Amino acid sequence: MSDFPSAVLPDPSVIGGVPQPPFARLPAPLSLFEIRARRLAALTEDSMLAAYLNFLAGIASAQHAIQHDESAPLPAPEGPDAETLERARAYGMPPLDRTRFTQDPAFEATLDRLLAKLEGLDKPAPAAAALARVKAADPAGRDALVRNVLADSIPMEALAEHVYVAAALQVHFARLAARLDEAGLVEVGQGVCPTCGGPPAASVVVDWPQIAGARYCACSLCGTWWNHVRVRCVLCGSTKGIGLQEVEGSSGAVKAETCDSCHGYVKVMYQSKDPLVEPLADDVASLALDLLMKNGPYRRGAFNPFLLGY
Repeated sequence: MSDFPSAVLPDPSVIGGVPQPPFARLPAPLSLFEIRARRLAALTEDSMLAAYLNFLAGIASAQHAIQHDESAPLPAPEGPDAETLERARAYGMPPLDRTRFTQDPAFEATLDRLLAKLEGLDKPAPAAAALARVKAADPAGRDALVRNVLADSIPMEALAEHVYVAAALQVHFARLAARLDEAGLVEVGQGVCPTCGGPPAASVVVDWPQIAGARYCACSLCGTWWNHVRVRCVLCGSTKGIGLQEVEGSSGAVKAETCDSCHGYVKVMYQSKDPLVEPLADDVASLALDLLMKNGPYRRGAFNPFLLGY
């Protein structure tokens, strides 16, 4: 045991006097969706997407509400056992393997309660019809919807149905992720969430104390944030030909980081420009940037179940 007082022991997270950003930050599902709902509602002001943003705010509010219903608490999700967690860490795999996901009572309850909660949400007729179809779907039909969302392969003709299922999966996977140990997560691939193996919705340059300026990618499914070096392509890892594009006259809080190596782009958001940016919400609200990028050589490389078809 060292004779030095703990206050002067070296901090392993500080190298050369500069604090090192933690590799990952797990979600806080009990507040995640409330924060998202507030952000979506705030973004409706002066937005041509106001109706859709309000609709998504209602979904996020429902995602929050079903976790706080004391009269009918959601069952605890069945997470991976210790052996699975150790194997995932040893072989560089995500501990929540979306390719092996099976619906358990916790997810079934999450989906059913979310669908019931969304009955009262003000929505256009096509969205109401889609909700009715999901509620009426048999187990095989629901499983097909789940598989499509987890494979990031959603058919254009059934976007609305998949939005509801994606919302339930977000709650379920965030609850699973929150039970993990951040220290046990390792890099599992380029542009891949270390928790569930999914793609990011966007990246965020944070303005947090001690590590302001660090960049994190944000998972569109489980809500995990993981550290990613700036000026390096999120999609392919290249550091060559990296550029930034933005809508003329915008605040500069949301830009598209482009890569000349893979010809992809992922949005990067800056908390220093707007401390309230929320990856999924601001991704949808900045649709104008995606429309601008469609005219160029770069393809959208991020995934957001609420912003498909662009």
